[in-house]
Amino acid sequence: MRKKNRVATYLNPSSERMLLSVCEEELLQKVQMVLLEKKCSGCHVLLVNGKSQDLRRMFNLFSRLEKGLHPMASVVEQFIVSRGNDIIDQRRARLESGEKDKNDDPSFVKALLALHDKYLAVIKSDFSGHSLFQKALKDAFVEIVNKKVGMYTTAELMSTFADRVLRSGGEKLNETEVEDNLDHIVQLFSYLTDKDLFAEIYRNQLAKRLLNQRSASDDAEKAMIAKLKMQCGTHFTSKMEGMLSDLAVGVDQRTEFQSRMQEHSTRMDYSVQVLTTGFWPTYKSPDLVLPQEMNKCMDIFTAWHNGKHGNRRLSWMYSLGNATVKATFGKKSYDLQVTTLQAVALNVLNNGKTMSFKELATALNLEETILKPLMHSLSCGRYKVISKIPQSNRINTTDKFVANSKFSSNNRRIRIPMASLDASHNNERVQEDRTIAIEAAAVRIMKARKTMQHQQLQAEIMSQLAFFKPNPRDIKRRIEVLIDRDYLARSESNSNVYNYQA
Repeated sequence: MRKKNRVATYLNPSSERMLLSVCEEELLQKVQMVLLEKKCSGCHVLLVNGKSQDLRRMFNLFSRLEKGLHPMASVVEQFIVSRGNDIIDQRRARLESGEKDKNDDPSFVKALLALHDKYLAVIKSDFSGHSLFQKALKDAFVEIVNKKVGMYTTAELMSTFADRVLRSGGEKLNETEVEDNLDHIVQLFSYLTDKDLFAEIYRNQLAKRLLNQRSASDDAEKAMIAKLKMQCGTHFTSKMEGMLSDLAVGVDQRTEFQSRMQEHSTRMDYSVQVLTTGFWPTYKSPDLVLPQEMNKCMDIFTAWHNGKHGNRRLSWMYSLGNATVKATFGKKSYDLQVTTLQAVALNVLNNGKTMSFKELATALNLEETILKPLMHSLSCGRYKVISKIPQSNRINTTDKFVANSKFSSNNRRIRIPMASLDASHNNERVQEDRTIAIEAAAVRIMKARKTMQHQQLQAEIMSQLAFFKPNPRDIKRRIEVLIDRDYLARSESNSNVYNYQA
């Protein structure tokens, strides 16, 4: 301040701007990269050591220059990418050392969330939230989160982490921590190029939480869907909202049906959740042979439902059902929380029956691919309520099964999980949806423009598809299909130009 006063006293005020310009050029502009890349005081070193005040000073100095912040923002972007690559390399090293590759890697996702949180705060505080540095953060994380390490993409790992946060028995968090984690997940989600893949996996996991009553909080589920809707629009979350709506309507229907069930004498408590086909994922639906008592309850519900909704057709999804089975081993009784498939298998093996794998397959009318994971859950898991002969951790078609008379547990209520019969997502469905999206975008653009060159059309399609980044070859292939179907036609004078066919 004293130097500034001295200049004002002894020099002509009209020369101040020119003198400052010369000083900025000589002291900053000409040596900018030298200053930014200095080993002991450069921008990279300041970021490594968390020197906030020095970073702010550097930012204020270079903001005096026209386009003076561009090189600094580039250094910040490269630094963040290098930190992200370190996290990716750590995951790669764990996998190469023999760790099993799973779609559940909370430490990896937490590390990415912490990295983003840290440098988002740095950009807000040290760089005044300048748009150049916000873009640097965005570009860095677009590069980081779209790298694939191992069998699973970051989209799959992030969706599974969200499932851990929202599932009861997952991450041990209070309401505030759940909200913070969801905010950070959605921030990271915004950088994904495969948003549609995340949506497909997330929808499948949401369905499992809802149908198995494993959601920690309905409010948290609604909050997450609202955040995704804010980020991507109504179309992105319409099916998820439909799933929640189905369950809300189902509460009233179940109450009404329970009163109808009281008119019939049955030995079991029975309820049905009606789902709308278009909202929910596609599931395997084996034609299971049910016990007589279950069939009786199904007939009662079918008659009641048809009386209320005669135009709707019911399809039974036995693989999604669950049951509580009262089982007695020795002198102790247990409440076994199982799936419908497990409950029916336990019923077939009741009263000490011994049955071979093939006999079970015939009695239950189940394929080998379904019966194997079913019997594995009952005879090879933590709670071996069924004994397998011979004993091993692998199910073979030559095995025999009998109720485990020696089974004992300190818990009276036991949950016996079973491996899912369905994949975490349907790749074919994702590709099919992408194909439809590319074709729809092409037709929409050509209808408005009438005539376009191939490169222009390709660029326009890519700019309109927000949920995934299409391969140029896929776009070209879909254009060829649209030409075959007479939506588009090549120009007679230039084969690289397309005309819209009204």
